[in-house]
Amino acid sequence: MYIGRFVVVGPGIGAYRVSSRSFPNRQVVDRDGTLTVLPTPGAPETDNPYISYNCVREVTTPAGESLAVVGNGSHVDPIAEKLELGYPARDALATPLLALDFEKDDYDTPRIAGVVGAETATIGTVRRDALVVEEVSEPTLVATYEKDSPESYSLGADSATGAASEVLGAAFEHPVCAAGVTVTEDAVSVAVDNGE
Repeated sequence: MYIGRFVVVGPGIGAYRVSSRSFPNRQVVDRDGTLTVLPTPGAPETDNPYISYNCVREVTTPAGESLAVVGNGSHVDPIAEKLELGYPARDALATPLLALDFEKDDYDTPRIAGVVGAETATIGTVRRDALVVEEVSEPTLVATYEKDSPESYSLGADSATGAASEVLGAAFEHPVCAAGVTVTEDAVSVAVDNGE
């Protein structure tokens, strides 16, 4: 089954996977703790605005809480900025998702994102017919296609590296690359798996 890009978040852990039929020549790059999806060095030139973006960002709230934002596009940055201003996770997700709306491509691709805290997690999506944001207590998946409403997901990993590798190896079609994150009271850890 092809579900496109997807996010999995739960308290303390999150992951993101790029799955693509159209633009498989991508990788996740760690840029000082911010994970960014970029074309691989030999990728064909494109003017598609949806193929390069930050997919994981570490955040420290005004109260000193460590959080991580995970998502499939340019909305990751404004979500992180809202959290840094002290917005609750629900509002930090809903505001940029609603403002940016679904991607205006040939498929009306939903935007998906999650906020991971040490003890909390919130997941959201905006698609043509709905904005859905909910707090979750167990690993939960939302994808751009087929599984575009949050649903429980069995994530066995307990490390950022394990989470990235587990979602990259998940039984969904066209895997490209993945990112993982863990959040504790003291630290945010990130990892990438480019299938190499």
